Amino acid sequence: MTTGQILGVIGWSGSGKTSLLEYLVTELTLTGHKINVVKHSHHDVIIEPPQKDSSRLRLAGAQEVLLVSPYRYVIAHELRQQAEPSLDELLTRLSPADLTLVEGYKWEAMPKIEVFRPSLGKSAIYPEDGHVLLVASDAPAPTNLRPGLQWLDLNQPQLVLEWIVAAMQNRIFKKI
Repeated sequence: MTTGQILGVIGWSGSGKTSLLEYLVTELTLTGHKINVVKHSHHDVIIEPPQKDSSRLRLAGAQEVLLVSPYRYVIAHELRQQAEPSLDELLTRLSPADLTLVEGYKWEAMPKIEVFRPSLGKSAIYPEDGHVLLVASDAPAPTNLRPGLQWLDLNQPQLVLEWIVAAMQNRIFKKI
């Protein structure tokens, strides 16, 4: 079961969530933090091409296939008409970490960063989600931000990193 803190990173497709996460994971691990990432996808995920052994065994009916190499391992678990597991259920499968970053899961009640680019033509999520603690955007902050909501320049990701490190030290993120 994973321990530590959890922080969601939400935003519309194309907003830069993965680029920001890549930067954050790199910098946090360089300073000795253990980081887990949970990435939610609305699409079918292909671990190996259908003709490879692990896929053939999964398609033959195996509930789980553990694929191991000298470089990594992957557990593919077939849901086979079962409901998608909750985030809490999935978190129990992770190794301990100082921080688990969760991309997606907009609907979950957890502290979140929203990556917001008005140029995408989509509305911001933070006005409707009180769990958003920080907005990282390439636009200036509006004048009517709710109290306590931080607004940082997405083009200066080190500011987001500094905010996360301070928040981790102050333990403002949800413990898992």
